[in-house]
Amino acid sequence: MDYSQFLLMPQEMGLLLVFLLVFIYDTFMPERSQRALPGFTAALFAIYTAICFIPCQLGSAFGGMMECNEATWAMKNILNVGMFIVLLQAARWTNSEFVSVRRGEFYELLLLTLFGMFLMISARHFLLFVLGLETASLPIAALAAFEKNRYESHEAAAKYVFTAIFSSAIFLLGISFVYGIAGTLYFDDIATSLIGEKSPLLILAIAFVMSGVAFKLSLVPYHQWTADVYQGAPTAVTAYLSVISKGAAAFSFLVIMVQCFGAAYAEVWQWMLYAIIILTITIGNLFAMRQRNLKRFLAYSSISQAGYIMLGVIAANALGMASMMYYVLVYIFSNLAAFGVIAAIERQTGKTTTDDYNGLFKTNPWLAFTMMLAMFSLGGIPPFAGFFSKFFIFVGACKTGSVAIYVLVLIALINTIISLYYYLLVVKAMFIRQDDCAIPTFKCGCGERVSLIVCTLGIILIGLASCIYTYLVGVSEAVSDIFTMI
Repeated sequence: MDYSQFLLMPQEMGLLLVFLLVFIYDTFMPERSQRALPGFTAALFAIYTAICFIPCQLGSAFGGMMECNEATWAMKNILNVGMFIVLLQAARWTNSEFVSVRRGEFYELLLLTLFGMFLMISARHFLLFVLGLETASLPIAALAAFEKNRYESHEAAAKYVFTAIFSSAIFLLGISFVYGIAGTLYFDDIATSLIGEKSPLLILAIAFVMSGVAFKLSLVPYHQWTADVYQGAPTAVTAYLSVISKGAAAFSFLVIMVQCFGAAYAEVWQWMLYAIIILTITIGNLFAMRQRNLKRFLAYSSISQAGYIMLGVIAANALGMASMMYYVLVYIFSNLAAFGVIAAIERQTGKTTTDDYNGLFKTNPWLAFTMMLAMFSLGGIPPFAGFFSKFFIFVGACKTGSVAIYVLVLIALINTIISLYYYLLVVKAMFIRQDDCAIPTFKCGCGERVSLIVCTLGIILIGLASCIYTYLVGVSEAVSDIFTMI
């Protein structure tokens, strides 16, 4: 075996090194030093994230099963930024009385899931993709049940496990059909074999493969687990699920559908994805309006946001890929800002409903301001980053020029207007409604403050820094050969 191939996966190897150092610290350091583990992990991951921005060697490894190119490198760096923010937000929670005894396991499981997502992103063979998918999925069940004294946490883990099992079974069945048709599991070879193929078995195979990945993205009708798991899981885990897991699954979905099934784009999966996108955006919006628990509210909001992310997939071009990565980057800052505020207030008071936030601006103006920016960005209100992410992803989708895509974008625009209603309800509660029993003034932890500052700056500045989007367009054009089958 040529061990030099491991040089083509520096981000994965670096992440494993971080995992090992955290494990050694958790195992061998004395108990009096254990409270420093969250800070040690965040600092170590910050160094790792900074190093990962240094350009690395590109190419394919392990017989073409894994590929490191400009796009995969950029997407992993985007996820690293989100992961760092999650680590900052979780620091005070992991040092709390009921979690501190298991804080090491929390960080180790979190890093392990990220490693699985990196394998998904780089996979160019279905065997490696399945290994990455399961590595990313199984530890999340343990993370969802991390607060073992809460019944809701157990319920969240059980629902996640059962739905993950069924989705994985459907996905593997779809892969077996693909192998029966193409005789290979390499993405490029499958695409070549499917040229001119329009059999019913191919339609069924693509539907099953889409179903398996759609579970990770919470696309309708594979979204039923989302609200219950988001509500029952610890808020730090919910934040991680809502952005990091979704971002990795979205990029992997794009690569599979374009590079593997690109030859069957117009005849087979394009129309499937049209229906899924419309249902996902619309149903996510309608159910979000009814929620009063903020974690369930953001669960349905994330379902709707996943529909917008899929517009980058349906575009099936370099501009669509760039817009999707930019959307995920903006979504990381916006959603983690909201979850950061929720986590801080929940840890201090235990309150998680919209009515509990009445009058928050008077008692905690900084938290109310951060939450307002997050809601504005998620709703796509200019001049915040969320407006530019939606604009670019609409432009990327319309680049195809078909009448059907124009209708799809119009429906998405109408749903964007609808979403403003429920996002502004949260803002109304904080700034307009009054409550004699408002959440008292309190001080956030150091990690929480830093994470909220980072998210606030991201929401304000990323939309104005056009160089980021320009860079992502260049990265996507460098790998535009994957779109040649469409």
